[in-house]
Amino acid sequence: MSYAAIDAGRVAKAAGAALKTLEMTPSDSEAHQRKTIMVERIRALALAAADTQGGGVITLTSEEFWLISNNW
Repeated sequence: MSYAAIDAGRVAKAAGAALKTLEMTPSDSEAHQRKTIMVERIRALALAAADTQGGGVITLTSEEFWLISNNW
């Protein structure tokens, strides 16, 4: 599995946009619920990292990055 250190503020913004997209396509499927929970978790961690003094970086797996990118 690949990992990358990315600016936490940008990750939080991207995760917020991904959550808006997920909200616009409501579904009761388990896969949709898992995606939503994972993106919410990523956003919460990114916001915390962005607010941490001397931090500002979050490490994501390639799967996590893919979930919040424009290609999912």
